[in-house]
Amino acid sequence: MKILVEKKVGKVMTTTDAKSTESVTNILNGTIQSVRSVIPLNIDIGTPQLHEEPLELEFGVLIGITGEIKGSLVLAGSASLFGSLGESMYGMSLEGEMLSSFSGELGNMIAGGMSTNAEESGTHTDITSPTIMEGDTSLKGFRKGLQIPILINESEEFTIYLLLDS
Repeated sequence: MKILVEKKVGKVMTTTDAKSTESVTNILNGTIQSVRSVIPLNIDIGTPQLHEEPLELEFGVLIGITGEIKGSLVLAGSASLFGSLGESMYGMSLEGEMLSSFSGELGNMIAGGMSTNAEESGTHTDITSPTIMEGDTSLKGFRKGLQIPILINESEEFTIYLLLDS
């Protein structure tokens, strides 16, 4: 009887792990699809990689993810990169509060697209309002981190991080 219980528990854990892996895959794929549709530039998306703590960045946007997967989506790059994205998308130079506002909206557009794409693949998520991070920022305390390197116009580096809490 003991062996049957252990097998049953193992099977339940495997099913849960498989669902979690599927949900993370749906979120990653949804994020990549969203970036391709939101940023109207030549982009080259690299292979997702594991990221160890801490996450250090100088400028970025953090959007919380709730639902089947809990964590954060972080868009990281330089302030000048976000400024040039804004200029290419809206035709005007962005600085100060306008740059912060645009960066938050860019995060909303990408995370909103990610959430929609993940939902279409069977993973329910919700997103929180964006948090703008400026200056030397260090993020710690996430269970697992994944990073997606992105090259914009063959020269500007941008990274998206999926930081998982559960």
